[in-house]
Amino acid sequence: MDYIIEMAGITKVFPGIIANDDVTLQLKKGEIHALLGENGAGKSTLMSILFGLYKCEKGVIKKNGETVHINGPNDAGKLGIGMVHQHFKLVHNFSVLENIILGAETVKYGMLKLDNARNHVVELSKRYKLEINPDALISDITVGMQQRVEILKMLYRENEILIFDEPTAVLTPQEIEELMHIMKNLVEEGKSIIFITHKLNEIKAVADRCTVLRKGKGIGTVDVASVSKEELSEMMVGRKVNLSVEKAERQTGDTILKVENLTVNSKTHGKALVNNASFEVRAGEIVCIAGIDGNGQQELTLALAGMLEPDGGRVFLEGKEITRSDIRSRGLSHIPEDRHKHGLVLDYNLAFNLVLQNYYTPRFQKRGFLRFGEIYKFADNLIENFDIRCGQGARTVARSMSGGNQQKAIIAREISRDSRLLVAVQPTRGLDVGAIEYIHRQLVAERDKGKGVLLVSLELDEVMDVSDRILVIFEGKIVADVVPKEVSYQDLGLYMAGSSQRKNA
Repeated sequence: MDYIIEMAGITKVFPGIIANDDVTLQLKKGEIHALLGENGAGKSTLMSILFGLYKCEKGVIKKNGETVHINGPNDAGKLGIGMVHQHFKLVHNFSVLENIILGAETVKYGMLKLDNARNHVVELSKRYKLEINPDALISDITVGMQQRVEILKMLYRENEILIFDEPTAVLTPQEIEELMHIMKNLVEEGKSIIFITHKLNEIKAVADRCTVLRKGKGIGTVDVASVSKEELSEMMVGRKVNLSVEKAERQTGDTILKVENLTVNSKTHGKALVNNASFEVRAGEIVCIAGIDGNGQQELTLALAGMLEPDGGRVFLEGKEITRSDIRSRGLSHIPEDRHKHGLVLDYNLAFNLVLQNYYTPRFQKRGFLRFGEIYKFADNLIENFDIRCGQGARTVARSMSGGNQQKAIIAREISRDSRLLVAVQPTRGLDVGAIEYIHRQLVAERDKGKGVLLVSLELDEVMDVSDRILVIFEGKIVADVVPKEVSYQDLGLYMAGSSQRKNA
């Protein structure tokens, strides 16, 4: 059978690790082909080879049966191959329009011509329901909007082979549903899609076939309609995975976090992004803030973590009012939404990243000098306990690790701080089912130790399964305070859309 793309016997080696070990992937024309695997299994590496970002040591790539040589993204583009990367490739001080056309600009008499490009981008955004503001700066738009820009970049170039690397990791449930519809429309138009994801529901919803990688090796390719989610997860991690969250009834104690009338205004237009929000988190409970992306979750959590100055309101931790300057030292751990911007120093190695919050304590320094032996011993322990996959152990540079393993490193660091309150923003974003199962267990374990957990999630399944109490945020206001077993997915969606408001004790 002829395939539009065939990658045969691909091997790629990095220092200390074989990222792809004799992997074969065959893409049919007009299909959605899922690529599934644990964090660090080699999925993004394999697609980076197809897109020309890496060169493989062994193997061949064929398009329509003919061997091709891809020495860079320009070669991939000429072959009609486009890629939406897991970590966006955007210029933050450029506009949306400038990012979309970058590298494919129209120039006349040495002058950049934007009118036709603008019209085409606007038409594409409407056609595919990816509404954007062409003149907005990337630095000023949400992560979800940045994802739309990445997709439009690929559509603008009229690529016929589309690689989506974790495209739904930062999208809301409604946006994910729209993207699934877009992907189906694209294959009906004759395009072919490789879809990297950890989300088994999405594979079952849109994929025709699925190739599974485990620790760099190809485990097999299956027809999605003929396998269950449980079988896919077992292929991926090599063991049975519990897809539901097991936890006992909560045993709540004293109030750990109390937020009174917190307000954060936009620095550009003065609108309240967090609007007079008040709530509590008690010891021994997981409280989840649910909402559509862009409704103030980011500003709320950054204010709580001391990374943003609120414009009004008060925050109390264990009964004591705290200010921005002392919030982190007073018993709060924070897993941020953007692991690159706020979670890691990418050019530091893993050991240094794991002690960023504690390097000045007596355990890790003496008379102003770092105790490197203790730092690496501590890091090795966390790497083992949290199953962080890294080619050179604690000396691995954070930038070189897969996104999921970067996330595990942040979670390991913040949980190890043993704070009374854990603020976890999208803690399982981009993680595979095995890692998600582990992180959920960690959150429940922190709760069962008598800590307070404030979880922010866009995943409705996670919201309903993990939380003890749900606070719904809409346009910066807390519009509902509900218990998961007393609310339906439909009701939750209505609250998130601002259709109804309700307060429960």
